[in-house]
Amino acid sequence: MDTESNSDLPEPPEPLENAPLAYENPGFLNSADGRILRIMAEYQEPLSRFRRERIQDTVVFFGSARFRALDVAAANFELLANTGSTERAPEQPASLKEIERGQATGQRLRLAGAAIEMAAYYEDARILANMLATWAKSLPGPRHRFVVTSGGGPGIMEAANRGAYEAGAKTIGLNIKLPFEQQPNPYITPSLNFDFHYFFMRKYWFAYLAKALVIFPGGFGTLDEMFELLTLAQTNKLAKKITTIIYGTPYWKSVINLDVLAEKGAIAPGDMNLFRFVDTPEEAFAILKEDLTKNHLESAYERTAYERAHRAATDTTAAPEPAPSAQDVLGPDIAPTR
Repeated sequence: MDTESNSDLPEPPEPLENAPLAYENPGFLNSADGRILRIMAEYQEPLSRFRRERIQDTVVFFGSARFRALDVAAANFELLANTGSTERAPEQPASLKEIERGQATGQRLRLAGAAIEMAAYYEDARILANMLATWAKSLPGPRHRFVVTSGGGPGIMEAANRGAYEAGAKTIGLNIKLPFEQQPNPYITPSLNFDFHYFFMRKYWFAYLAKALVIFPGGFGTLDEMFELLTLAQTNKLAKKITTIIYGTPYWKSVINLDVLAEKGAIAPGDMNLFRFVDTPEEAFAILKEDLTKNHLESAYERTAYERAHRAATDTTAAPEPAPSAQDVLGPDIAPTR
C-alpha cells in the first residue's frame, strides 16, 4: 500500500444526520415546488374535518367586516382598517356623545350614520342566524344540516357566527390569511375554525357545501363572493339548487343596479330570479326554510339517501355497501364531470 498517496486523501466526513422526510421538510413544503401539496392540503384537511364533525351542508353569510357592532355593552362605533383587520382605521365615526353634544361634523358624522346602519344589519344577521340555527338543530338525522357559515372575521361574519352560537349550534368560520393583523371571531366552533392561504380554495369550500347564501351589505369582498357564486348558478356549474338572498334593499339598490344588466341584455331576464331582496330577518328565514325544505329536505336525492341508510340499518342479510364517498356524505358535487 502506498502510504504517501493515502496521506493526500481528505479526512473522513462526520456522520450525517437523517434527512427530513419530504412531508416534514418545511423548506420544501413552503417553496414554489411544494405549492401543489399546499393546495391539496387546503382541500383534504377541511374535507376530513367536515366529515369528522358530521357537517352535511351550510348556509353562508357574507357581509362587511369593517364595522364593529354597537353592542349592548358599548357606546361607541369603530371602523376597522381593512377586511379582517383588527387595527382601527385612521378615520373613525363620531361617538354617540359627540353626536349628542353637536360636536360631530363632516366625514365623522357621515361615518357615524353609516355605523348606525351597519350596526342594525349586524343585529339582523345575528337574529337571522339564530333563527336558522334553531330550526336546523330540530331536523332529524345523524348529520348537521344548514350550518351557519361565515368568512370567520368580524362585522357581519361575527354576527352570523354569534347568532348560531347563541342558539347552541355548530358554526363554521372560513378565514383567510392576510398580510395584516387579523384573527377569527370568538363565536366559531373551535373544531370548525379554518384558516386558508389560497382565496380560491376558501371559495371552493364556500360553494361546495352551501345550500343557500345570505348576502348582507359589504364591500369588494362581499361583491366578489356574491357575483362568483351567482355566476356558478347562472352557468349551471352547481349540481344543486342554491337560494340566494340579498339583504338590505336600500343599500344594495344604491350600490348596484342589477336591473340595468337585464335591460341592456348583459344577463337574461330570467337571471334576475337567481336572487331575492329582503329587509327583515323574518322574511329571510321564511324564504330559507321554504326553499331548503323543498329543494333539499324533500328532494329525490335526500329520499334516495334516506332509503339507502334505512336499508343498510335494517337488512342484516344484505351485503355491506361500500363506504360512502365524499359526495355521499356532503351531497352532490359542484358540477358533474363529463
